[in-house]
Amino acid sequence: MAEYNSLEKIRLQKLEELRAEGVEAYPTRAARTHTSAQAIAAFESDETKEVKATLAGRIRSMRPKGKLSFVHIEDGDGKIQLFFRVNEVGEGRLAFLNKMFDLGDFIEAAGVMMRTKAGEVSLHVHDFKLLAKSITPLPADKDVTKEDGTVVRYATLDDPEIRARQRYADLAANPEVRETFRKRAKLVKALRTFLDDHDFLEVETPILQPLYGGAAARPFVTHHNELDQDMYLRISFELYLKRLLVGNLEKVYELGRDFRNEGVSFKHNPEFTQLEFYWAYADYLQVMELTEQMVSYAAEQVTGSTKVKYGEHELEFKPPWKRLEMRQGILETSGIDIAQHKTAEALLRAIKENQPGAAPDPKATRGKLIDFLLSEFLEPTLIQPTFLYNYPRDISPLAKSIPGDPLTVERFEGYVAGFELCNAFTELNDPLDQEQRFLEMGRDYAADDEEKHPMDEDYLRAMRYGMPPNGGFGMGVDRLAMVLTNKHSIREVLLFPALRKEE
Repeated sequence: MAEYNSLEKIRLQKLEELRAEGVEAYPTRAARTHTSAQAIAAFESDETKEVKATLAGRIRSMRPKGKLSFVHIEDGDGKIQLFFRVNEVGEGRLAFLNKMFDLGDFIEAAGVMMRTKAGEVSLHVHDFKLLAKSITPLPADKDVTKEDGTVVRYATLDDPEIRARQRYADLAANPEVRETFRKRAKLVKALRTFLDDHDFLEVETPILQPLYGGAAARPFVTHHNELDQDMYLRISFELYLKRLLVGNLEKVYELGRDFRNEGVSFKHNPEFTQLEFYWAYADYLQVMELTEQMVSYAAEQVTGSTKVKYGEHELEFKPPWKRLEMRQGILETSGIDIAQHKTAEALLRAIKENQPGAAPDPKATRGKLIDFLLSEFLEPTLIQPTFLYNYPRDISPLAKSIPGDPLTVERFEGYVAGFELCNAFTELNDPLDQEQRFLEMGRDYAADDEEKHPMDEDYLRAMRYGMPPNGGFGMGVDRLAMVLTNKHSIREVLLFPALRKEE
C-alpha cells in the first residue's frame, strides 16, 4: 500500500467529499471541441465573431479574486486562461471550483472565447467539470517576478535521476521535454520517409533469435519453454536483412530495437533504436553519399536547418562531409602507423613506446588495440560530421577487402560531436571467405569472451545460394536524436531508459 504525505491526504479527503456529493472525479468521457491553440487561432482570425469552445487540460495556476477566478490550464498545445465569473457559473459553483479543485487536476470548461482587459485571449467559462483528480501534487514550474521586473522560472523537477525514473512527471512539468520527444518522433518519420522515397522496403525480422550475430556484443539470453531452447534478443538486424538480398529483395531496411547486455554510459543504453539498410549492387562509397544526404535531410526536417547547435559547437550536416582514412587519422593523433605493426604484440609495443600514458589491455587482439587507439586518440577530435574509412580486416569480419589489400576492408564509420554515429561496409558476399573469417574470429577471441562472434551456419547456407554485391549501413537513432535536440546523455532522448533497480 502507498504511504501518503500530508498534501496527498488533503486531496484524498477532497476526493471522498466529491464522491459523497455524487460528483464523479474520473468521468468516462470528455467533450473537448478545441485544443488551446485551435481555440486561440479561431478567435484571433476574426475577433468580431463569437467562438464557442469546450477546452480540457491540466490546471497549472489558480487565482481567485472575489467574484472572479482566473485559471490557467495546459494541454498538448500549450497554456490558456479560463475566466470564471459568478454571473455565469453561479456563486455556489465558483466556490466549489476554488475549494475542491487543485493544481494538477484535469478540468473541462465550456464557454465563449474572449480577450480580457489585460489583453490575454481566454475562455469565458459558462460550465465546467472535473475530468481527473490529481492525488499527488505535480512538481510544477512556477514564475517569480523579481524587483527589476524580470521573470525567472523555477522548476522543482530538475533532478536527472528523478526525471528519468518518473518521465511522466518530467513530461508534465517540463514543456521542453515534451518538445524533445516530438523532435525525436519527427526524426524517425524523416528517416523512414527518406528511405521510402529512395525505394527501400521496410521489413521486420526476428527479435528473438536462436543465434545472435551481426555485431560484437554480449546478448541478453532467455529461454523458450515450448521449444526447450535458449533464445537471444537480437544485437543487430544485419544477418537477417542480408538473407533477404539472397531472396531478391534488393533494397531493404529495418528501424527498431536492438539489445546489448553491456555497460550504461552517456551514449549507451542496453535497449536502443537502430536503423539498418542493405542495398544490392552498391558499395560503401555509394552508401557514404546516401548517408550524408539522409542525415542532412533528417536534420532539416527536425530543426529546420542543416546547421545544428550542439553544446559549444555548430555542426554542419550539409554534404559533402569530411572524409578521413582511418590509418592516417590514427597516425596524426597518436603517432602510430598501424600498417607498420602487423601483430598484436608489435602494435602493443608501439603503443607503449609512443604513448607511455596509455593503458590498453595487454591481452587484446590487434583489432581491439586498433579500436583502443581510435577511441582514445582519434574519436574525440571528430567534431564536425566526418567519414572515417578503410578499416583493418580483423575488426570487420563482415566487410569486403579492398582489391589488392587483403588486410584492409571497405568500411566507414560516421562520426559527429566526438562519437560514432553510424557504421557501413561493402558487404562480404563470398561464403567461403565468410566462413574462414568466422573461424579466424573464433581463434582470435578467448573461449569466454562475451563479444565472440558465433558461427552462423544458416547464414552461410543462405550465402551459398548466391548473394549479390551490396552495401550495408547501421546507425544508432538515439545518438542522432541526442545531436539534433542538443542533449548530452542518451537518457534524455529515451522516454524510459534502463536504470538500476530503485531500493
